[in-house]
Amino acid sequence: MIPDQAGQEFSKLVAIMARLRAPDGCPWDLEQTFDSIKKYTLEETYEVIDAIDERDWPGLCEELGDLILQPVFYAQMAQEQGLFDIAQSLRAINEKLIRRHPHIFGDAQANTAEEVLDQWNKIKATEKPERKRLLDGIPNAMPALLQAREISKRAAKVGFDWENSAQVVDKLHEELAELAEATSPEDRAGEIGDLFFVLVNLARFFQVDPEEALRQTNTKFRRRFAHLEDSLNGRIEGTPIAQLEALWQEAKAKE
Repeated sequence: MIPDQAGQEFSKLVAIMARLRAPDGCPWDLEQTFDSIKKYTLEETYEVIDAIDERDWPGLCEELGDLILQPVFYAQMAQEQGLFDIAQSLRAINEKLIRRHPHIFGDAQANTAEEVLDQWNKIKATEKPERKRLLDGIPNAMPALLQAREISKRAAKVGFDWENSAQVVDKLHEELAELAEATSPEDRAGEIGDLFFVLVNLARFFQVDPEEALRQTNTKFRRRFAHLEDSLNGRIEGTPIAQLEALWQEAKAKE
């Protein structure tokens, strides 16, 4: 599809959304607020990720359309309240992309991905002068593992870090010992949080994305658990643990 056609389809989507939110529009769409559709934005994002993981390209095509609807929905509500419109959002991202790619749209030089990222962050810092502290700007709504990774990455950039992965492993054992000594639910929750944070740092040292690593483990567990269910015709409850473990190892061996 050429850009003009994409623009026409996007304009059509904006018009459809405006019609749905018109006084005589769809009752469900009219009831929605910024807060009520946040969950759908997350849901559609996860469905896009699932389609990518499954290499389901027709599904990804459809899911991207569902995801694109979300900013159009937000912008329509913002326009109704006199806050901004979708054209302003599009203008903002267009200007930002041009501004942060001076090696493409200007005279700057950046020959590697690392140089591009460094340049991007430096330009971003000049655009956000209100962010005085190093950890400012990390979204509170970001998933906890990703938030921990960004926090630790920024701290490490200014030298607040372990010297090597062995020191992080030592810290992990230290936190495990503290968890074993914890007695109250509050203390245990705190120590488990500390464990997660250290694990995120260990993943950073090993250049592993903790969110993706856990996602892969979840997928692996579901696949092996499905083998248990299939082998037992769904009758897992009441099955001796030794038999379940044997079936688990059988599923593991198949991989």
